[in-house]
Amino acid sequence: MPIDRRYIDLLDANAYLRKASESFYFQCTARTVQESKLFPVNPYIALSYINAWYRWPELLRKIDAAMPAEEIGDRARQVGSYVNTITMSLIPQFYLGGRQMLIDMGLLRPTDAVEDVLDVLDFGRRVNLALHRGHAHVMPSDAGQRAQIHTERQTQVFEADALGVTPGDKLHTAFNRFMATASAYGFLSHCECRLSFNNHGPYKTRNGGEMLVRDMLDLSECDYPWMDGIAAPIEHNNLTVVVIMKDTHFHMVDDWGSFEATPAYDANNIVAVGLYTSDHLSDGYIPVHMNDASDLADYLDDQREKMAEATTGMWKMMAGWTREQMIDAGQLVYFGVLKDLAHFAGVYEQDDWFLIEERAQRFKPLMNDEYGGGFIAELVGLMSMSSQQWSEHHMEKFTDGRGEMWTPVPYSILADDEWTPTVGPIVEGSTSLPPKKGLYTTTKGRLTQEENNALARKTKPSMWDLRHYDDDTWIKYNAGDPRAEELYRAAQQNSYVLRDRGSELKMDDVAELRAAAAR
Repeated sequence: MPIDRRYIDLLDANAYLRKASESFYFQCTARTVQESKLFPVNPYIALSYINAWYRWPELLRKIDAAMPAEEIGDRARQVGSYVNTITMSLIPQFYLGGRQMLIDMGLLRPTDAVEDVLDVLDFGRRVNLALHRGHAHVMPSDAGQRAQIHTERQTQVFEADALGVTPGDKLHTAFNRFMATASAYGFLSHCECRLSFNNHGPYKTRNGGEMLVRDMLDLSECDYPWMDGIAAPIEHNNLTVVVIMKDTHFHMVDDWGSFEATPAYDANNIVAVGLYTSDHLSDGYIPVHMNDASDLADYLDDQREKMAEATTGMWKMMAGWTREQMIDAGQLVYFGVLKDLAHFAGVYEQDDWFLIEERAQRFKPLMNDEYGGGFIAELVGLMSMSSQQWSEHHMEKFTDGRGEMWTPVPYSILADDEWTPTVGPIVEGSTSLPPKKGLYTTTKGRLTQEENNALARKTKPSMWDLRHYDDDTWIKYNAGDPRAEELYRAAQQNSYVLRDRGSELKMDDVAELRAAAAR
């Protein structure tokens, strides 16, 4: 055997590659056109794929050596962070996108960098299996477009502590205004892409309601250099919003963390909301100004005003950027979707994630609006590249046209075909953007890179040694067991309603406690 991989390993890798291909085709063709009047979005997307091809294999090996992918998935399941449904679903997509583009240009063969490809796919599969362990799938599309990340011990707390609202009251009004402003703010700070927002769920609530958990990420001074100073007034870097709705069924929470509802999402159907912060350093979710409805409303109004001011500041700054700076910033947002993996592992280095590989820089002259824009349309929508036409008889899932998105690794390498193992080590990178100078906003304060990494390496969530009992199937048959009690009390430690109530509560019990607490 010419490589140290079994046949079954290659079968697994190509099956995951194909699953990713089908998911990506569906997501890309179910969206509106990806373009912006400010940023050259498609050119920066194309460049990010090439940068990922050259840099991700070594960066993921560095992370995996410090903290295994499946352990990061288990950790990330307990908090809101940039290790989430959308970013982790993109591990095979962006990486294989770069590979496919270079194959089509004639610069790669499908048998090149085989060990890199298998390592990246293996890491992506493991982290996603652990992240989605609660519903035992690799991605939400496997579960009929549901992303039910949390076990009951967490969703009980979210439902119990959510503050009730009615249309037009103070909190309802403040919440809707905040969400509109935060959406616009996150969209701009992420170079007019939607990676700052992730949703998961839906989770059933009492009386036929449904709960959506919404993560808003990198809101304050963070990894993005352009947010230094401008975003300093924003208190928390990550916020998780809990929304409980009546008369609404979320029939889709997909591989990109987007949702669709029947009937359409209507703010008048919101019956309760909650707000939390968390990250790679926190022990679960920390409530934010949830003492009462008035307190939370005042806080949301305050943060909305600060986000609106920061948005104005970013518009002014970005309006002065050159086209190259816009491409660099956008491609680094896309390329950097995996950066929080390094934060969890305590091996984050700014230059790993915010420089463009010199081998990728060579392609920048191609990234004009015509060629760079059309490249992405051909790659992920039309599937019209010659390298995507394997057979005149084959069709991708969800389309009747010919073509298949990602090229698998040929099995001939297990016989006598020539192959190469890797693209080699990361080489020098550069960017046209100013370097990061500010601190990193975390749940442990504003930290230097070294302080952040040191704390991450020391962080161990409570009940970590019981994580394999954090399973609703086990809890069903062992409620009241001392281990179950410890797990539930850990999730309840910051709860206004359920603190120390343990593992034997039913939904009606939670409703009674919630009513008694006037939530």
